[in-house]
Amino acid sequence: MANTDESLRLSSHEVAAAFAHDVWAVKFPPILSVDQAAELLQVPKATVYAWKSQGLLKGCCRRMGKYLRFFRDRLVLKLMNEGLYANE
Repeated sequence: MANTDESLRLSSHEVAAAFAHDVWAVKFPPILSVDQAAELLQVPKATVYAWKSQGLLKGCCRRMGKYLRFFRDRLVLKLMNEGLYANE
């Protein structure tokens, strides 16, 4: 279900600010591996793959050869502002 409380919506600036500190910027760079995305979201790696295969992460990731890479800021904005099932 989509988040309907507009006061909880994050802006792009807020997401960028959250990762501005050196420690967070190194741990979670702008382009994430599946392991990093799973760690950031605090879910198992299998869950990230499942969400991707179900089409729930459209616009947040791209396949690069045999590797899946995530756009950190888009991933956070999608999950925090829209939720997984926003298009259903």
